[in-house]
Amino acid sequence: MDIRVGDILTMKKAHPCGGKQWLVLRTGADFRLRCLGCGHEVMGARSRFERNIKTVAHSE
Repeated sequence: MDIRVGDILTMKKAHPCGGKQWLVLRTGADFRLRCLGCGHEVMGARSRFERNIKTVAHSE
């Protein structure tokens, strides 16, 4: 899956704050994402996040 820094991911499940959109801050074997609803940042395995992605909005 082609995901780059600056892309906005829409996930299948909502964050506890209610937001479903996340900004990609770091890519590689791990992703670092920031919730666009509350600003919370999470870092985790790429494989865990990729299976929960609904859509990808690429930054130009």
